[in-house]
Amino acid sequence: MYTPNLPAIRALRPAWNKGRIVGQKRPLKPKHVWAIRVRLELAQKHRDLALFDLAIDSKLRGCDLVKMKVVDVMTSGEIKERASVLQSKTCKPVRFEISEGARGSLKTWIQHPLMVGSEYLWPGRFHERLHISTRQYARIVRGWVTSIGLEASAYGTHSMRRTKVTQIYKKTGNLRAVQLLLGHTKLDSTVRYLGVELEDALAISEAIEI
Repeated sequence: MYTPNLPAIRALRPAWNKGRIVGQKRPLKPKHVWAIRVRLELAQKHRDLALFDLAIDSKLRGCDLVKMKVVDVMTSGEIKERASVLQSKTCKPVRFEISEGARGSLKTWIQHPLMVGSEYLWPGRFHERLHISTRQYARIVRGWVTSIGLEASAYGTHSMRRTKVTQIYKKTGNLRAVQLLLGHTKLDSTVRYLGVELEDALAISEAIEI
């Protein structure tokens, strides 16, 4: 009796993104920023508070943030009001402001005993690792968002990068300003990054009367 060769039946693997929220990570809302900041202050987590404040202000990618050095933010014993960092992705410098609150938390952290002799702002725990890794930074961010009851899968390191520029865009509608702050070479990249839609453009247009 002839038995045809039938294709092998394989068990279906679950989709890699099943149960996960994929795509762009959400920016934090102002109330989330304050909630995380208060918790870090109460817990006296000086490094995390300085890292959180600078992540929000600098709008840097995680790979650039973790490699920042003390000289990037400090001169003559004082924290700079504005700083500049060379981006790894574009090899172009990007400037950013350091708010008063961030300057305070950075100064407290730099004066901490754990920072003695460290060239980097966020030194690693092991001698062979000069600074924290991007993976470690991602774990720290996950801890921040879960501490205030947010879903960890919806937020990530890019949430820190997007938080302030999202508010700037909502209040001003100035895409060019956001492009410069993010260090994007193309405006299209900024549009995609912010998720700007026609409804956003119409809302801005409706707010302008001539």
